[in-house]
Amino acid sequence: MSSKFIRDLREWTKSILIAAILAILIHTFLFAVVVVSGPSMEPTLHNNERLILNKIVYDFSELQRGDIIVFHANKQDDYIKRVIGLPNEKVEFKDNKLYINDQLIEEDYLNNTRTDDVSPVVVPEGTIYVLGDNRLNSTDSRILGPISLDQVVGRVKLQLWPLNELGLVK
Repeated sequence: MSSKFIRDLREWTKSILIAAILAILIHTFLFAVVVVSGPSMEPTLHNNERLILNKIVYDFSELQRGDIIVFHANKQDDYIKRVIGLPNEKVEFKDNKLYINDQLIEEDYLNNTRTDDVSPVVVPEGTIYVLGDNRLNSTDSRILGPISLDQVVGRVKLQLWPLNELGLVK
Protein backbone atom coordinates (compact mmCIF):
# COMPACT_ATOMS: atom_id res chain seq x y z
CA MET A 1 0.00 0.00 0.00
CA SER A 2 1.19 3.45 -0.80
CA SER A 3 1.86 6.01 1.90
CA LYS A 4 -0.68 8.36 0.23
CA PHE A 5 -3.40 5.73 0.58
CA ILE A 6 -2.57 5.21 4.27
CA ARG A 7 -2.51 8.98 4.87
CA ASP A 8 -5.89 9.36 3.13
CA LEU A 9 -7.33 6.45 5.12
CA ARG A 10 -6.19 8.06 8.39
CA GLU A 11 -7.74 11.40 7.39
CA TRP A 12 -11.06 9.74 6.47
CA THR A 13 -11.07 7.73 9.69
CA LYS A 14 -10.34 10.85 11.76
CA SER A 15 -13.11 12.79 9.97
CA ILE A 16 -15.65 10.01 10.48
CA LEU A 17 -14.73 9.69 14.18
CA ILE A 18 -15.05 13.44 14.74
CA ALA A 19 -18.42 13.49 12.97
CA ALA A 20 -19.66 10.52 15.04
CA ILE A 21 -18.53 12.12 18.31
CA LEU A 22 -20.20 15.41 17.39
CA ALA A 23 -23.43 13.61 16.46
CA ILE A 24 -23.45 11.77 19.79
CA LEU A 25 -22.78 14.97 21.75
CA ILE A 26 -25.48 16.90 19.87
CA HIS A 27 -28.02 14.10 20.41
CA THR A 28 -27.11 13.68 24.07
CA PHE A 29 -26.98 17.32 25.14
CA LEU A 30 -28.66 19.57 22.57
CA PHE A 31 -31.28 18.09 20.27
CA ALA A 32 -32.98 14.75 19.59
CA VAL A 33 -35.58 13.36 17.25
CA VAL A 34 -38.68 12.10 19.06
CA VAL A 35 -41.57 10.11 17.67
CA VAL A 36 -45.17 10.77 18.69
CA SER A 37 -46.69 7.57 20.04
CA GLY A 38 -50.47 7.44 20.27
CA PRO A 39 -53.34 9.90 19.93
CA SER A 40 -53.00 11.89 23.19
CA MET A 41 -51.83 15.11 21.49
CA GLU A 42 -54.36 15.16 18.64
CA PRO A 43 -55.33 17.38 16.89
CA THR A 44 -51.94 19.13 17.29
CA LEU A 45 -49.67 16.09 16.89
CA HIS A 46 -50.42 12.67 15.41
CA ASN A 47 -49.11 9.15 15.88
CA ASN A 48 -45.69 8.49 14.25
CA GLU A 49 -44.88 12.13 13.52
CA ARG A 50 -41.20 12.98 13.99
CA LEU A 51 -40.27 16.07 15.99
CA ILE A 52 -37.09 17.84 17.05
CA LEU A 53 -36.66 18.10 20.81
CA ASN A 54 -34.64 21.06 22.10
CA LYS A 55 -32.95 19.81 25.27
CA ILE A 56 -31.24 23.07 26.27
CA VAL A 57 -34.00 25.64 25.79
CA TYR A 58 -34.88 25.71 29.50
CA ASP A 59 -31.27 26.40 30.44
CA PHE A 60 -31.83 29.84 28.90
CA SER A 61 -35.56 30.49 29.29
CA GLU A 62 -38.50 29.65 31.52
CA LEU A 63 -41.22 27.13 30.82
CA GLN A 64 -44.33 28.82 29.48
CA ARG A 65 -47.96 27.78 29.52
CA GLY A 66 -48.70 26.22 26.15
CA ASP A 67 -45.21 24.79 25.60
CA ILE A 68 -45.22 21.26 24.22
CA ILE A 69 -42.66 19.31 26.21
CA VAL A 70 -41.19 15.85 26.56
CA PHE A 71 -40.78 14.53 30.09
CA HIS A 72 -39.76 11.28 31.77
CA ALA A 73 -43.06 9.72 32.83
CA ASN A 74 -41.23 6.73 34.34
CA LYS A 75 -37.91 4.89 33.88
CA GLN A 76 -38.93 3.51 30.47
CA ASP A 77 -41.28 6.07 28.93
CA ASP A 78 -41.12 9.68 27.86
CA TYR A 79 -44.42 11.49 27.21
CA ILE A 80 -45.24 14.48 25.03
CA LYS A 81 -47.75 16.87 26.62
CA ARG A 82 -48.67 20.54 26.81
CA VAL A 83 -47.81 22.69 29.84
CA ILE A 84 -51.06 23.94 31.35
CA GLY A 85 -50.22 25.02 34.89
CA LEU A 86 -47.04 26.54 36.28
CA PRO A 87 -45.76 26.38 39.89
CA ASN A 88 -48.12 27.91 42.48
CA GLU A 89 -51.01 28.33 40.02
CA LYS A 90 -54.53 27.06 40.64
CA VAL A 91 -55.70 24.93 37.68
CA GLU A 92 -59.38 24.11 37.23
CA PHE A 93 -61.68 22.91 34.46
CA LYS A 94 -65.34 23.92 34.61
CA ASP A 95 -67.89 23.52 31.81
CA ASN A 96 -65.19 22.46 29.31
CA LYS A 97 -63.11 25.58 30.01
CA LEU A 98 -59.68 26.06 31.57
CA TYR A 99 -59.26 28.47 34.47
CA ILE A 100 -55.89 29.45 35.90
CA ASN A 101 -56.13 31.35 39.18
CA ASP A 102 -59.86 31.83 38.41
CA GLN A 103 -59.09 33.50 35.04
CA LEU A 104 -60.50 31.93 31.85
CA ILE A 105 -57.71 30.77 29.49
CA GLU A 106 -58.50 30.36 25.80
CA GLU A 107 -57.24 27.10 24.32
CA ASP A 108 -57.66 27.66 20.60
CA TYR A 109 -55.38 24.70 19.78
CA LEU A 110 -57.97 22.21 21.08
CA ASN A 111 -60.31 22.31 18.09
CA ASN A 112 -63.45 21.64 20.20
CA THR A 113 -61.84 18.81 22.19
CA ARG A 114 -63.86 18.11 25.32
CA THR A 115 -62.31 18.31 28.80
CA ASP A 116 -64.12 16.80 31.74
CA ASP A 117 -64.38 18.98 34.83
CA VAL A 118 -61.34 18.84 37.10
CA SER A 119 -61.46 20.02 40.70
CA PRO A 120 -59.10 22.87 41.50
CA VAL A 121 -55.47 21.81 41.86
CA VAL A 122 -52.72 24.11 43.12
CA VAL A 123 -49.51 23.21 41.29
CA PRO A 124 -46.75 22.70 43.88
CA GLU A 125 -43.49 24.63 43.70
CA GLY A 126 -40.96 22.86 41.45
CA THR A 127 -43.65 21.14 39.36
CA ILE A 128 -45.92 21.77 36.37
CA TYR A 129 -49.36 20.54 35.35
CA VAL A 130 -49.44 18.96 31.87
CA LEU A 131 -52.26 17.69 29.68
CA GLY A 132 -52.57 16.06 26.29
CA ASP A 133 -54.57 17.99 23.70
CA ASN A 134 -56.83 14.95 23.25
CA ARG A 135 -58.19 15.35 26.76
CA LEU A 136 -60.46 12.30 26.73
CA ASN A 137 -57.58 10.00 25.70
CA SER A 138 -54.46 11.15 27.53
CA THR A 139 -52.41 9.96 30.49
CA ASP A 140 -51.34 13.28 31.98
CA SER A 141 -51.29 15.24 35.24
CA ARG A 142 -54.91 14.29 35.96
CA ILE A 143 -53.58 10.72 36.42
CA LEU A 144 -49.84 11.19 37.04
CA GLY A 145 -50.13 14.28 39.20
CA PRO A 146 -47.93 17.35 38.79
CA ILE A 147 -44.66 16.72 36.93
CA SER A 148 -41.37 17.65 38.58
CA LEU A 149 -39.32 20.18 36.65
CA ASP A 150 -36.45 17.67 36.91
CA GLN A 151 -38.43 15.26 34.72
CA VAL A 152 -38.61 17.72 31.81
CA VAL A 153 -36.32 16.69 28.94
CA GLY A 154 -37.02 19.64 26.65
CA ARG A 155 -39.42 21.50 24.38
CA VAL A 156 -40.77 20.45 20.99
CA LYS A 157 -40.93 23.23 18.40
CA LEU A 158 -40.11 21.67 15.02
CA GLN A 159 -41.83 18.89 13.09
CA LEU A 160 -39.78 16.86 10.61
CA TRP A 161 -42.13 14.13 9.42
CA PRO A 162 -44.32 13.78 7.48
CA LEU A 163 -42.64 16.15 5.04
CA ASN A 164 -45.90 17.92 4.16
CA GLU A 165 -46.08 18.99 7.84
CA LEU A 166 -42.43 20.15 8.01
CA GLY A 167 -42.18 23.32 10.08
CA LEU A 168 -42.96 24.79 13.47
CA VAL A 169 -45.37 22.91 15.72
CA LYS A 170 -48.61 24.90 16.13
